[in-house]
Amino acid sequence: MAQVAIAWALSRGEDIVALVGARRRDRLHEALGALDVQLSGEHVARIEDALPAGAAEGARYAQPQMAQLDSERQAA
Repeated sequence: MAQVAIAWALSRGEDIVALVGARRRDRLHEALGALDVQLSGEHVARIEDALPAGAAEGARYAQPQMAQLDSERQAA
């Protein structure tokens, strides 16, 4: 699944860079397998139909938690 997500990000254009974090060498090797994944136009369309732009937007945490994490707001 991660390889497909990375491959999709890479399919967005030459000016897009997929940033991949890996704490272990085996996870990095797995993520780099995305370079071998070739998504067809149909694959990309199906992914975008399933997850339209904006479907995953929003705050990472609830507002009270964000206030505790946001150092700039705490200083104000």
